[in-house]
Amino acid sequence: MRPDDWQFTEDVDEFLVRAGEFLCSRPALHTTQLSVTEKLRTLGAAAYEGRFPAFGLLERGGEVEATFFRFPSRGMNVTSLTPEQADTLAARLVALGWDLPSITADEDTVAAFTEAWHRHTGATSAPRVRLHLYRLGTLTPPDPHPEGRGRRVGEGDQDHLMQWCREFAADVEEDVTIDAASWANTRFAEKNYTYWETPDGTAVSMAGVNPMVAGMARVDPVYTPAHLRGSGYAAAVTTEVSRAALNAGATDVVLYTNAANPTSNSLYQRLGYVRLTDIAVHDFTYGTR
Repeated sequence: MRPDDWQFTEDVDEFLVRAGEFLCSRPALHTTQLSVTEKLRTLGAAAYEGRFPAFGLLERGGEVEATFFRFPSRGMNVTSLTPEQADTLAARLVALGWDLPSITADEDTVAAFTEAWHRHTGATSAPRVRLHLYRLGTLTPPDPHPEGRGRRVGEGDQDHLMQWCREFAADVEEDVTIDAASWANTRFAEKNYTYWETPDGTAVSMAGVNPMVAGMARVDPVYTPAHLRGSGYAAAVTTEVSRAALNAGATDVVLYTNAANPTSNSLYQRLGYVRLTDIAVHDFTYGTR
């Protein structure tokens, strides 16, 4: 490995030895990379259908300044970059012969990298989705609060849970197969789920939470069937899992929302979530080279 440059590995343990302190220094902003590396560290490549991503880190003067991971079919997720860092990374990836289907990062980083990638490869980019990343400030339960209670989802709920995860994925236009055979390899499998139940025991909403890492817990997904929306159930179950994460020792409770969904953004702000940054996903298109 060359000092003071971008360095690459497919060994998650090696990556975390070198970059773990950097990622843990800002766990809310680095939520996705922390979750992905923790899943790989604990479950191995089986967690992603036998595929390990490539990892990269930028180290200068003995300090890590940026990191990324890249699944070949899923594109690259990168922490915040300056325009100079983005250009250096683009040049290194071109030298390695990499193609990228997409990039996910904060909006300024995406702007810098897509410009650099176009200069180096001629690829054009188009936005796929824009997300808001929120961090919980002071938890504020909904008022009025719907009647009912939260209940942890158990093994006997698995079929029902998978059905709701399928419906959630369809709502957000996520192309994924969710059934008993594929469940373990989906991003939904490692989460702890809670149902909000009405007083008669009917499940009306759910929320999942990723395993806590570096004091960070991410709420995802939150789902209420369409015919049950508008009664405050999503607010109630989000409050339930957010409070449980805090009680379990989380110092950062975060969640993503689609920037184009005013209902969910308004809901989470009322509950005490504060917008931290905006994340963009851009897809690349390549001409004849």
